[in-house]
Amino acid sequence: MADEDARQPARPTRFGGQITPGGYRCDEVASALQKAVRRGDERGALFWASELELGGWGRYVWKRLTIMVSEDVGLAEPHLPATIRALYENWLEESKRSKEERYAGFRRIFVVHAVVLLARARKSRMLDHALVVTYGERPSPPVPDFALDRHTKAGREKGRGYRHFVEEGAKLANEADVDDPYADEARALLARPKEPKPEPDPPDSPPDSQLSL
Repeated sequence: MADEDARQPARPTRFGGQITPGGYRCDEVASALQKAVRRGDERGALFWASELELGGWGRYVWKRLTIMVSEDVGLAEPHLPATIRALYENWLEESKRSKEERYAGFRRIFVVHAVVLLARARKSRMLDHALVVTYGERPSPPVPDFALDRHTKAGREKGRGYRHFVEEGAKLANEADVDDPYADEARALLARPKEPKPEPDPPDSPPDSQLSL
């Protein structure tokens, strides 16, 4: 029985237990990468990211970076997610073109760029805290009355039409100071009573040959 077990192929080790080129466990390197980014330790973050990338886990590095940009930066740098995504797309494209090791720098520059941006970015954990609260203990609030407009069955039963939508359903908080030359005209058009749609013409009678016997 022992001989049979020895002949069985070894099960692949899960990511966390695999060893990087420098002799570190992957789970510890991934943790060190994120903690270095959180603390603004740019050189440390670059080392740990490159340790994973050198071991062939480049896609995992990008997975962690795209989570960090929301989890640890969030609204402090609202445009950074788009930048990190663009760098990832660049990395993907360059990875397809430059597979030889001598050209690896062409794709690795995007990893370095993203890690440095994240390490230097202003930080906020607000979105992660909002995630915990939103998906934690779930309350059961009633649907607010202003949501029951003409787009819902309940709103239509209350006789709410375009005027209610203009006055309540389309109400904005924190509205930006943007010049809108179309607002009054659009509201007037929306509040105008709609003409009833004409009834469709009845279909032509089928020829005698198509009538059921």
